[in-house]
Amino acid sequence: MISIVIISKDEPALDGTLDAVARAAEAAGPPYEIIVVDASAGRLDAVAAAHPHVRWADFTPPPGAGVTIPHQRNAGVHAAKGEIVVFTDAGCLPQDGWLRRLLAPITDEGESVVSGLVTGPEGHGSLYDADARRRAAAARYLPECGTGNLAVRREVFDRVGGFDETFGYGSDVDFSWRVQDAGHRIRSAGDAVVTHDWGDHRRQLRRSFVYGKARARLYLKHRSRRASLLRREPMVVVYPLFLLGLPLTLWFPFYPALLLVPAWRNRHNGPVRVLADHLMYGAGVLAELVDPRGRACR
Repeated sequence: MISIVIISKDEPALDGTLDAVARAAEAAGPPYEIIVVDASAGRLDAVAAAHPHVRWADFTPPPGAGVTIPHQRNAGVHAAKGEIVVFTDAGCLPQDGWLRRLLAPITDEGESVVSGLVTGPEGHGSLYDADARRRAAAARYLPECGTGNLAVRREVFDRVGGFDETFGYGSDVDFSWRVQDAGHRIRSAGDAVVTHDWGDHRRQLRRSFVYGKARARLYLKHRSRRASLLRREPMVVVYPLFLLGLPLTLWFPFYPALLLVPAWRNRHNGPVRVLADHLMYGAGVLAELVDPRGRACR
């Protein structure tokens, strides 16, 4: 039994996702169930009615919880019957052979955790789609992963305790780090592809900000990973420091010219867009560090 868990709040695009996931599951072969954990308070009832084969779980957010992504994923797994749990997101559209390719390393090779590729549709990708494709093609095992395209043995999920519900965003990466700490590797399945519309530039900037907040929270919790932070993820350090140094412009008017270095390095990717993304990310890191709630993971 394969349990495919999808969480949703107010995403009408869930309708297309459910159609595509059902087709992929039928083509893959093993018995399956699709579980939707929905926090829309009835606003997606028409989508539920159009998919009677889906197990629909209405979700009521706990008091004070603004972002309930980890809560909903945990609820979906707790309701699941399968020995393998597959995660994807509302709005994702599986491509040909997606589920079969995602499951093959588990069913045929004995892997425990497999991460596929999430990319924007042709001509509407994010800044990082090309890098994601290169990593997926080059690496057999990944240092971390999200849950937009993920398969995991249920026993592994239970062993690490599921998703940390103190997180808003970033609970997926935290989960993948804890999976590795428990001795499991994350197998890359770059040929198991789902596409997702990342939205306009404003939405992507907002995503960069909350991802920056999430990254800071991750390193507040996982102290052992801080030693390699500057080497592995200089953006987490460099851009917050640059923003903190902006008052120096009063005495050193050419201080902002430091941005010319990353602008030149990203001259083929749209340097203004890249810099805006990275600065928003850095602002998110700073916002989390000065937020007392962000210190709960220390």
